[in-house]
Amino acid sequence: METKTVIQELRIKHGMSQEELAGKLFVTRQAVSRWETGETTPNTDTLKLLSELFGVSINTLLGAPAKLICQCCGMPLEDGIISHEKDGTLNRDYCKWCYADGKYMYSSIDDLIEVCVKNMTSAEHTENEVREYLKATLPQLDYWKRYEQLSDVGEFERFKQTLIDEINALQIEGMPKLDKLGALVGSFVNLPYRLPNGSTVKFLDDSTTYLGNQLESEFGGKRCFGVLANMEFILVCTYEEGGKDPELVLYKKR
Repeated sequence: METKTVIQELRIKHGMSQEELAGKLFVTRQAVSRWETGETTPNTDTLKLLSELFGVSINTLLGAPAKLICQCCGMPLEDGIISHEKDGTLNRDYCKWCYADGKYMYSSIDDLIEVCVKNMTSAEHTENEVREYLKATLPQLDYWKRYEQLSDVGEFERFKQTLIDEINALQIEGMPKLDKLGALVGSFVNLPYRLPNGSTVKFLDDSTTYLGNQLESEFGGKRCFGVLANMEFILVCTYEEGGKDPELVLYKKR
């Protein structure tokens, strides 16, 4: 798709006239019209403004001439999974699972490989094939090449360990000891919990990245424990396969 078509479709999708879009970008309506007819193309600074305004990558605005990938895990970066900074601006180098609110989610390449293997293993690619592929490709990505420069010298890992210690100290019956927390996007773990009056409630923000893990119950059976946490709260629940029939065990503000 050409840039002129992309801009026009995004403008219409967001319910803006050419004049309204021009006002948000500090350009004239005629400039917007020339973009949409293909007479001219926005300059680099304007493309950045368009990217932030519409929540899409510059690559998308340019008709995706080159495929972006996350520089931590290697996942192709589509508009819906591009990470954000604390102020809400896009960070086009990482997916939202690897970088969220100004924080890198992984300090160990081995931990990342374990997470990716679980999600990438399939009938076409065995666990060993996926693991060997990741061991070969991840070290070539920018984050791992520049890890010492980009990392926070273990600050985030210490925070995760603090959370793990707090969760284990709760001594929830039937829940095994927690030893790891990984990045989980809210939209994947925001389960609806049923209230006594029959209605349901969700506690999470679909667009926020949390720390969490799934643990098998010591009681056996089909139900698992789910643990989620961030700087503000700890949540523990149980559910069946696929997140079915969730029950809230604990919600605790920190």
